[in-house]
Amino acid sequence: MAALAAVAVVVTAAPASADTADEVPVGTKLAARTHPAVQLTSLTYSGEVVVPTSQVRQGPFQQLVNDATQAVIAGKIPSDERSIAKFLFQRMAADVDRYLEPVTPERTAKAQVGGMCTGWWVTPDGYMVTGAHCVELNDDELSQTFAQQALQKFNKQDAKEIINGLQGIEADKELLELAQQVYVTFNTNHLQIRGLQKSLSVLQSLPGGGVDKTAKEVPAELVSVGESYPGKDFALLKVNGQQNLPTVPLGDDVDVQTGNTLYISGFPGLVTNTPWFSVESKLDPALTEGPYNAKRTTQEGVPYIQTQAPSYHGNSGGPVFSRAGKVVGMLIAGTVSENGEASENESFVLPVSVIKEKLNEKNIKPSASMTTTKYNEALDDFFLRHYKDALPKFREVQALFPSHPYVAKYITDSQQAISSGKDETPQPMWVWIAIGAGALVVIGGGLLLLLVLRRRGKASASPQGQASAPSYGGGPFPGPNGASYPAQVGAGYGQQPVNGQVLPQGWQPQSLPPAGGDAQRSGGGYEPPRPGGYDPQRPGEGVEPQRPDGATQYVRPAPSPYAQQPGRPQPSQAVPGQAPAGSDAPQVADLEREIAELRRQLQHRQPDA
Repeated sequence: MAALAAVAVVVTAAPASADTADEVPVGTKLAARTHPAVQLTSLTYSGEVVVPTSQVRQGPFQQLVNDATQAVIAGKIPSDERSIAKFLFQRMAADVDRYLEPVTPERTAKAQVGGMCTGWWVTPDGYMVTGAHCVELNDDELSQTFAQQALQKFNKQDAKEIINGLQGIEADKELLELAQQVYVTFNTNHLQIRGLQKSLSVLQSLPGGGVDKTAKEVPAELVSVGESYPGKDFALLKVNGQQNLPTVPLGDDVDVQTGNTLYISGFPGLVTNTPWFSVESKLDPALTEGPYNAKRTTQEGVPYIQTQAPSYHGNSGGPVFSRAGKVVGMLIAGTVSENGEASENESFVLPVSVIKEKLNEKNIKPSASMTTTKYNEALDDFFLRHYKDALPKFREVQALFPSHPYVAKYITDSQQAISSGKDETPQPMWVWIAIGAGALVVIGGGLLLLLVLRRRGKASASPQGQASAPSYGGGPFPGPNGASYPAQVGAGYGQQPVNGQVLPQGWQPQSLPPAGGDAQRSGGGYEPPRPGGYDPQRPGEGVEPQRPDGATQYVRPAPSPYAQQPGRPQPSQAVPGQAPAGSDAPQVADLEREIAELRRQLQHRQPDA
């Protein structure tokens, strides 16, 4: 039992650092696990933009001037020239081709336009999921994008020219914006794109995170594309020559419901396109979160999840995670204010069931890479502060995928934590087994030593050279606890004189019984006394235990006077050269104290001992 108790002490002494470590936020763990697989995607169109020169149609424009005059007379607009000019530009912007016509010469400009979205790896060999509207634009969208990004120079130039034609009017900001809107519409309507080229690419993060000017855009092939929102806004890309890429796992629609928290990962354009942040820092994914509000269905019958997790331009195509870290959808759209600004209050997510459907159409099976498996194992150890366990796993990840954007930092952080004494890695199980085995050996040795000491004490109770003889048949000899005592045997034993008499055969001479109790009779023979020869004095009796002088004395087996007087001690037998009964008690007590001290030390063993 003592050995089992010692083993229990050893087992409970093992540190339980997994439960005692500070709780790491869900978002922190989720971002660490998923960010390596979330990448910035780029859609680029390039070509030569051609727009005609504009000319005012005199007839319709003169009629518009007359309408402005009548409005002034009727008091509908102020009579100052700036108010009249604003009235003219507003009417022209509403029907621009009625008042302007295209003429030669044509104006041309080399242009490159595009946008950035978010994509995420689903297989280790380079299949990526993103949104359909992230990989292509229809003709109307393409013209508007080129007009907005490539024709700004022409639009501003045309607006200034028409304002300068209005004599005596000084243009303010509002008037200039109204005039520009006229030519944005006209140039967009008459824009031509020659030599159009389209390219898709993935901007992979550099080792350590981020993308700088030396990072290469890896070309991506468009494998499959659905219909833009409100349709099944899905696209599948393939980047060739890839292996061991980080991936993210796919969940199911039933993993989340109204009220659950959703997590959106991606690259918001308001950060990506902002010049105030460094290129390296602003191209790391951002994680936002918010509640699952409701499940909606578009008029085309496509399901979408409505959530209040913030999203912006550039987040499109980004994965949406459950609390468990599995993809439950893809961010597609958000609400837009009257001035065209994205609103963070409402976002719409394409459910993961649609994503799985589209992947199955191309026979693509999402799978976790060895890079991701080892990386997640290392992160588990890292967040438990088991830095010594995490470090070799992070190094294995680095060997599997040298371009991993974040593992190098985790290696450095783990090394620094170990050097500063922050590691809480528990001892391996074999160490605790060895400690338990050692404890069993120590305790077993102590028990064996205790048993040997007790046996020696019993053996020392009888004089050397004596052995038990046939028991006295006249009845039990009075003694403590009903015990009988052995007779002496030897040459001429039956004729040995005792007190001047020769005892007859069958009457065995006995030694004095030890003191310490009333004699009790039994039907058996004599048995040896307790080890040591002398019992301690009973408290309160005031009688010293007697020890015979000289050689052992033998007496007739007669009733003891001490037995007839209860409460008085009886003399006990003394053995020459033998220590009293209590002489081995200190040794036993010392051994027991040592065992107790060993158990106490094991119970208070430090976790890193």
